[in-house]
Amino acid sequence: MVFKSKIKWVALLVLTLSLGSMVAHLSMTKFSSMNLIQYSAKDALSHDFPNVVSPVIRNKRLWGTVRSLESLQPYANPRNSYPVPNENTNGFVFAKIFGGFEKIRSSICDLVTISRLLNATLVIPEIQESTRSKQISYKFKSFSYLYDEEQFIASLKNDVNIVKSLPEHLKAARRSNEFPIFKPKNSASPNFYIKEILPNLKKAKVVGLIITEGGCLQSILPPSMSEFQRLRCRVAFHALQFRSEIQTLGRQMVERLRAWGQPFLSYHPGLVRDTLAYHGCAELFQDVHTELIQYRRAQMIRQGIISDKLNVDSHLHRENGSCPLMPEEVGLLLRAMGYPSKTIIYLAGSQTFGGQRLLIPLRAMFANLVDRTSLCSKTELSDLVGPETPLPSDIFQLPRPKSESELKEEWNRAGPRPRPLPPPPERRIYPHEKEGWYGWITETDKEPNPSPRDLRMQAHRLLWDALDYIISVEADAFFPGFNNDGSGWPDFSGLVMGQRLYERASSRTYRPDRKTIAVLFDITHDNMYHPKHDWTLSVMEHLNKSLSEEGLIRQSLLSKPNSFLSHPLPECSCRISSLELTKQTEGKDGRVLYGDEHECPKWMQSAEAVGVQNDDVESAEDDNDVVEQQERNGPDFTTSLTSTIDHDEEWDPND
Repeated sequence: MVFKSKIKWVALLVLTLSLGSMVAHLSMTKFSSMNLIQYSAKDALSHDFPNVVSPVIRNKRLWGTVRSLESLQPYANPRNSYPVPNENTNGFVFAKIFGGFEKIRSSICDLVTISRLLNATLVIPEIQESTRSKQISYKFKSFSYLYDEEQFIASLKNDVNIVKSLPEHLKAARRSNEFPIFKPKNSASPNFYIKEILPNLKKAKVVGLIITEGGCLQSILPPSMSEFQRLRCRVAFHALQFRSEIQTLGRQMVERLRAWGQPFLSYHPGLVRDTLAYHGCAELFQDVHTELIQYRRAQMIRQGIISDKLNVDSHLHRENGSCPLMPEEVGLLLRAMGYPSKTIIYLAGSQTFGGQRLLIPLRAMFANLVDRTSLCSKTELSDLVGPETPLPSDIFQLPRPKSESELKEEWNRAGPRPRPLPPPPERRIYPHEKEGWYGWITETDKEPNPSPRDLRMQAHRLLWDALDYIISVEADAFFPGFNNDGSGWPDFSGLVMGQRLYERASSRTYRPDRKTIAVLFDITHDNMYHPKHDWTLSVMEHLNKSLSEEGLIRQSLLSKPNSFLSHPLPECSCRISSLELTKQTEGKDGRVLYGDEHECPKWMQSAEAVGVQNDDVESAEDDNDVVEQQERNGPDFTTSLTSTIDHDEEWDPND
């Protein structure tokens, strides 16, 4: 009895101590939670780069320009006889453009070129992503929601006659669909417009075009139409200016990135649902995302966009280089190149399919990963959108319960026995389970039509992509997760790479071969975060080649047949004659893709001579720095570099 009473007292003492410990922990949690600070990318940047006033010391190996491409200069002015358009044209051409930011930008360039070819007056095209949206800001129309109309008309006054709308006496006929409407493909030839559309234009005086494939004219035109190619460049790189509010906020974002006194890299994942479905990359994802990609792929097959089967080996497509690089892979490539963990990386793209879950490994390697929400306040973004009419709350409603007769009829139609057990009783569906644009897949096999909120979000994405486009073009380095090398429509990275190539060909733009990258990752699959020196050297060699002429030529062979704006050479550039010339490179059709640029005018060469001399001085200083660094680090500088990377705390396999 005494023994039992002792056990009771011990148990009571243990229970009292446990209760006291729990009360103490709860009180500590209550008071400590008041001091929790939410993570902010701006605060992280200020912690990493406190000395903003100190001079910027750039590592030329990571941020320097590409010397072999410095002779290329932007020059899209007419070279031959180019008369100003006459006011007496053959008629009016109006158009409706469907698609996202990339398709809109490419389609407008083709529309202007077609109008010049047909000697027609172009009506400012309608951007359906904005017109379909319900009650967007009353301050903007369709085209002006994204671009500056006045700048567009004034810049092209010597190329094409452009009006904001049809004359009043023709508007009623258009509303009643009295004018011929055409839906050209993005590979339509100039002969199609001369033989098919021009007679209808002269007869009806008005012709409509519906553009859905990101363009309405083939990418590569005959050599005799080089002036039309240069017109495309003038439209894309000079006339198409974003409206003033977008440009102002975009410049502010660039200034905020520059204010930290460090160069920054822009990265576009390219993880778009349509791209993943087109190339059959569904198996690279999990759960509901795989089903969503397969559903979209089935739609493309029914629409005739894809002639392949529905179920394909996604891993085989990845090895062929058809699928985008995953953010984790991009992070490993950048670390192999030598970019430190504090590098500022701007994440471009209005949406990343797969969500933030896919970005976790990249954020673990590069803490200073920022996007528009990190650099802009909610007020700045809402001001860019403008005043909008509030949409009704999207309240989910349960489906109508089935009656007893309907349940019996469904049971009788269930087929021969043995029949499956009846479903369990329905439970309540909570609102948080319906949040997200993919909630429909949990209750039906058919994707519903976009809701008013979805349509408005599609219009907003045009603005977010415009901001990201400005920053990606101005970035010190650009790395694409996916770029146009075989798909049937333009993509964001391809347009950015084309404009960077036009404005400053020597800018640091990576053009990785995803097929080679897939082979490299298969080699080090089991040691991705602690690779061998040889693997690191192979990555550095491949990415450095992608920056130079070799990578530019390889990319041009793939991208230019589908998108001229991704490789506007040699038509829209000139070459400084004082610098070393390059051998010409021809495509499969015998046309020169690189090396046939005209000599720059004398006024451009004299202005560039000073810059070349300064670059030579900087290059000499950089060479001296490299020699001194090699002397300090020993004879094998590359091995020392990779050894440093391998011993970084981010690469520790036991971390």
